[in-house]
Amino acid sequence: MHYFKIFILCLNCFWLNACSTHVSDYTNSSPDFKLEHYFNGNIKAWGILQNYSGKVSRRFTVDIKAKWDGNQGELKEYFEFDDGEKQTRIWTLTKIANGVYEGQANDVIGTAQIKQVGMAVNLQYQLSVPVDGDSYIFTIDDWMYQIDDKRVFNKSTLSKLGVEVAQLTIFFEKQ
Repeated sequence: MHYFKIFILCLNCFWLNACSTHVSDYTNSSPDFKLEHYFNGNIKAWGILQNYSGKVSRRFTVDIKAKWDGNQGELKEYFEFDDGEKQTRIWTLTKIANGVYEGQANDVIGTAQIKQVGMAVNLQYQLSVPVDGDSYIFTIDDWMYQIDDKRVFNKSTLSKLGVEVAQLTIFFEKQ
């Protein structure tokens, strides 16, 4: 019976992975979401963090100052949470090829892998998050969808040891 449960668990994991979205699913979508075009200038964002049960645990706003010089981009993100906490994240982005970027930030472990196809951008990275005086590392699966020249919608899942623990939703508007 024990082996049967393991088999069913593995089969479920395979099925979930087979059904997951890939950035290539957006090949024929538009507008063409180029990070160096959209994230250049001032951007305002609003977001929520939901825990594993879907309950909103935090709300926040973000002011972003972004600029590009050739294939190098810098995004300065200034977060303000509903409880008054403030955080700053500074991303350094490098365009490797058409649709392929890498990113680094002060609280990102290693390098974020970024792929763009059509209207979609997918970021994969690990993030160190302070929680009650400790720091936890989460795996982030971050999806951005360009709506038009001024607006981007962002949906991220935060996982720990392969288990989804939270979701982040952000709406960006270019100023």
